[in-house]
Amino acid sequence: MNERRLIIAIDGPAGAGKSTVARHLAAHFGLLNLETGAMYRAFALKALRSGIDPDDAAGLQRLARTTEVALEPTPVGNRVLLDGADVTDLIRDPEVTQAASRVSVHPAIRAWMVDLQREMGKTGGVVMEGRDIGTVVFPDADLKFFLDASPEARSQRRYEQAADPVSIAASTDGMSHAEISRELRERDERDRNRAQSPLRPAPDAIIIDSTSLSLEQVLDQIELVVNEKLARAESVSSLGNT
Repeated sequence: MNERRLIIAIDGPAGAGKSTVARHLAAHFGLLNLETGAMYRAFALKALRSGIDPDDAAGLQRLARTTEVALEPTPVGNRVLLDGADVTDLIRDPEVTQAASRVSVHPAIRAWMVDLQREMGKTGGVVMEGRDIGTVVFPDADLKFFLDASPEARSQRRYEQAADPVSIAASTDGMSHAEISRELRERDERDRNRAQSPLRPAPDAIIIDSTSLSLEQVLDQIELVVNEKLARAESVSSLGNT
């Protein structure tokens, strides 16, 4: 397997560290980081601008037909483009984050997004994080990880990271710890109980509970698995060339 063809899927609930881990892996292994959450937030931003209720499934479906969402990699992270315009900073607004969680429960919107995500990642060489990557978007991904942590740990991390300008957690800037905890509980409820693609680990996913682990410890575990995968692939490739 060529390293650039590797597909890594990272799933898990809000605040589990998926974005941070995906950014690190992309930089470390030379992969493209495809942020599915950013794509949903961009569409949610357009829905809010268009005056469409995030719970209006029919209205959202019509809006999707005239919407283009793209990710443009840069040395400092992805630029998020909505109909060609850079909305990277705008999608970090707490109202947009909440709306994104609501628009993502609609089956038609999820199906549309899955098609976009598959198209972006079809050539491989990507790390993709979200809530249904290993189960729906790329069920045949080379490696699947499910990051989890207790609700208390996740809300505390979001609270501490709120001032980080490159973190999606920046969308919680100015919110109290109690408000962040309530938002995460509500998102967990929606994600785990939605009719289509509910949040759950893929059967073959490697589950990592980071409640009592540091970021460095989590990255060490994942890097070890990725390196072993690449080493096995290189060994098979070498045998095939002898």
